[in-house]
Amino acid sequence: MPSVEIVDLNNAVVGSLELSDEVFDAPLNKDLLYEAVRHSQAARRGGNAKTKTRHEVSGSGKKLWRQKGTGRARVGSIRSPLWRHGGTTHGPQPRDYSYKLPRKMLLGALRSALSAKLRDGELRVVQEFSLADHKTKAMRAVLDLLGAPKTVLLVDNGENRNLALGARNLAGVKLVSSKEVEVYDLLGHAGVLISQAAVQKLSEALAK
Repeated sequence: MPSVEIVDLNNAVVGSLELSDEVFDAPLNKDLLYEAVRHSQAARRGGNAKTKTRHEVSGSGKKLWRQKGTGRARVGSIRSPLWRHGGTTHGPQPRDYSYKLPRKMLLGALRSALSAKLRDGELRVVQEFSLADHKTKAMRAVLDLLGAPKTVLLVDNGENRNLALGARNLAGVKLVSSKEVEVYDLLGHAGVLISQAAVQKLSEALAK
């Protein structure tokens, strides 16, 4: 059973915590991590690309010349895809790229990512994010005391107004609740600072 030190906001060790083997000592599964990251990126895609069909481009719908007797090819509309400035055939349309990934795969990927972060020394447990105020400068000082890397993911339970306001303007810093932790965020940040309450919540949620 892995054990981790609990520190306060002054980076002083105030205790230790035994972590769940199932959640924080899982084997590294690169295939699951890949699928989880691909799933998150697909959900983030805008899917806004769009071209106009012949019914949407501007232009008259009048038949340009009579059907027969001119010696020219028959044509019905200036908005035909065959003409310059006409509509586009089979062009991209707005769509949703997200898809459903089995819950077992998502949970397994989270266990693998959390375990990898802990083994690499990139996950630290903070007793609680009890900030005196919501100043960005104060939040920056706390992160410096904790030795946080350039990019860091903060994980806490519930609403913490001072933490949310203090961290929102810091580049490379992202705050999520324990319910919103994703593999994409875990792997996309060099360090993870997680509150003791959030660790316990994750252990309960991800236990098999």
